[in-house]
Amino acid sequence: MIDIGVNLTNNQFDQDRDQAIVRAKAAGVTGLILTGTSLAESQAVADYAATEPGFCYATAGVHPHDAKTFNEQSMAELRKLAQRPEVVAIGECGLDFNRDFSPRPQQEAAFEAQLALAAELQLPVFMHCRDAHQRFMDILKPWRAKLPAAVLHCFTGSEVELRDCLALELHIGITGWICDERRGKVLQSIVSLIPSDRLMIETDSPYLLPRDLTAKPKSRRNEPAYLPHIAERVAAHRGDNPDQLMAETTATSRAFFRI
Repeated sequence: MIDIGVNLTNNQFDQDRDQAIVRAKAAGVTGLILTGTSLAESQAVADYAATEPGFCYATAGVHPHDAKTFNEQSMAELRKLAQRPEVVAIGECGLDFNRDFSPRPQQEAAFEAQLALAAELQLPVFMHCRDAHQRFMDILKPWRAKLPAAVLHCFTGSEVELRDCLALELHIGITGWICDERRGKVLQSIVSLIPSDRLMIETDSPYLLPRDLTAKPKSRRNEPAYLPHIAERVAAHRGDNPDQLMAETTATSRAFFRI
């Protein structure tokens, strides 16, 4: 299994980052894609991935929350980071109109610039969208044919939004949101619509600890070792064999990130 979204440089892992890797391997996880959310974090995840070759990989990008800091120098630094062998995608980039930590025009400009960079370098793109579906699609559509691959990570949208994404040939990342009996009901009902060759799984740790874990950690922190639990819940809601789903999502993730 490959966890396609891990915020491993988050300070919640400062005390046991290496141990989290050990636990993930013991749980059967065979690879991690570490998420770059700012220039500093993109540098940090690439550096960490270099210490775990063949197991950890990295993305390089600027999250919409940090879009207010994005400028021409950001593009130059991302382009340089993207040359590193550990970096397998551009992102996390996209739009977040839920929190609006950056002004929307700046979010949109940073998103489009990173799509252009991914197209130029022919790297897949790792994307975020929250409460911004139509604007997200409007910006992405003109670039889609120029991109080798694109994933909307941590999908939590509606059936209509999912069908829009699939029509644009996006891959879809599913997290422990599907394990939430309160907020995850819609996702539970539509996850079977995702073709097996477009489905990938992730923890988005340290966030989104699965609510239905029988033994929850006192810290309430999510980590890659819980990926098998998420995979089993996804399989249950799709009516799939868990082992088959894990094998298929692993193959899909390896092909997407070319690892």
